[in-house]
Amino acid sequence: MIEAEISTEVRQAVSWRSRLRALAGGLADLALPPQCLACQRTTASHGGLCPACWGELRLIEKPFCPRLAIPFAYDLGPEAVSAEAIADPPPFDRMRAVACFDGVARALVHGLKYRDRTELARWIGGWMARSAVEVLAEADVVVPVPLHRWRLWRRRFNQSAVLARELARTATVPFAPAALQRVRATAQQVGLSATERDRNVRGAFRVPPASRAEIAGKRVVLVDDVYTTGATTRAATRALIRSGATAVDVVVFARVVRGAD
Repeated sequence: MIEAEISTEVRQAVSWRSRLRALAGGLADLALPPQCLACQRTTASHGGLCPACWGELRLIEKPFCPRLAIPFAYDLGPEAVSAEAIADPPPFDRMRAVACFDGVARALVHGLKYRDRTELARWIGGWMARSAVEVLAEADVVVPVPLHRWRLWRRRFNQSAVLARELARTATVPFAPAALQRVRATAQQVGLSATERDRNVRGAFRVPPASRAEIAGKRVVLVDDVYTTGATTRAATRALIRSGATAVDVVVFARVVRGAD
């Protein structure tokens, strides 16, 4: 009898907590109506895109190249890789990306990166985690592409680290934000050719001695916001492999795809 009364009280307490949460959420919606993450139009719920922006977001879904996340026009078979991956094989094993880097994806990245909209990381990181389920399932550690300390000081946060933390939290994989360092200040990659980008980041990354135990013998997921020519990602991957990583997979929110515009 006493147990039944306690059980009833517990159910009532849970019910009241649920009602209070729903009420708090409703009041929050009145104070701050849900908005599209990209264009700020009013939406039905928080953390989404309006129908127009969803329609413009170019998702990278199967079939795509498993090495470089380049979408295929049609299914070429489970072992098929892109011509780019054959001509210039990347040092990492696999890449996963949510979308092509244009339009809405660019607006989201720029909002996070340049306009201090750090609240976007929760939603962008969630999309990245869903796009990389099988990669994260095999991961031993999640590592962000780092900024040089001077650029970090100017920008105040590293967008790749914020996204990597969200992936690690979602997938319950250890997060190692300091396992990779950018030891040389580099010029902005924007506007540089592919050759210039490679030269710009050559030798720019290293795993500090204190962090080698976090990398050696581990399968690493390297996280960045955007993959353009791949110069930064490749340089960072090589530094991880030199320090004993058994394999590196890459997860980004968006990647440049030629002909996607």
